[in-house]
Amino acid sequence: MVIVFDLDNTLYDEALFVRGGMRAVAEYLAGELRETPEIIFQQLDKEWHLCRDRVFDRILEARCVKNKKLVNKCLSIYRGHDPEITLLPAARACLKRLNKNPLYVVTDGNKVVQRRKFMALGLSPLIRHCFCTYAHDRHRSKPSPYCFEKICQLEHVSPSEVVYVGDNPHKDFVGLKPLGFKTVRVLYGPYASTKVTAAYEADIEIRSLDELDERFLSTKWG
Repeated sequence: MVIVFDLDNTLYDEALFVRGGMRAVAEYLAGELRETPEIIFQQLDKEWHLCRDRVFDRILEARCVKNKKLVNKCLSIYRGHDPEITLLPAARACLKRLNKNPLYVVTDGNKVVQRRKFMALGLSPLIRHCFCTYAHDRHRSKPSPYCFEKICQLEHVSPSEVVYVGDNPHKDFVGLKPLGFKTVRVLYGPYASTKVTAAYEADIEIRSLDELDERFLSTKWG
């Protein structure tokens, strides 16, 4: 069985990356705006939790600052900061338990940022390949099955021999289930309590990667 994992909020807590990036931006903006980094960070954090779109624009607009170059600089700092992130304990243990299986990662997002996360988490020795969907054009991001079909080709398996583990029911499973891929939803992170229709839901839900092992796989899909 080939096992594919999502990255953000499946193998690690994405909030750690976000907060690190926001702190780096706050340090920079403190000099530009002549405010304390902590006040700016608190506002950035609040805005991000309200809505993840245009966070830096909104922070500057609240100060009557309209400066696209400054926004782009903030984005560059956010994406380029050195992430201080670690695998969730359950994820680390799960990857070790299942290391006899071919293991992959498929992740959406800026390909440079996602690759930096992958490396910071020390996943290279554990994962055969990390597919950053945006590297194959945005239209091949999830729910597109493109990268998953690539994995099938690499491993010479059918979709029925691939299990995908993710957390976001809005996009993670709906494109895969009709093709026969097996799907597992981890109830962790911002989508843990999200309810969706049957078409968008995974085949199986688990509360932690601690539940995922060879016995689980053989019992469900042996």
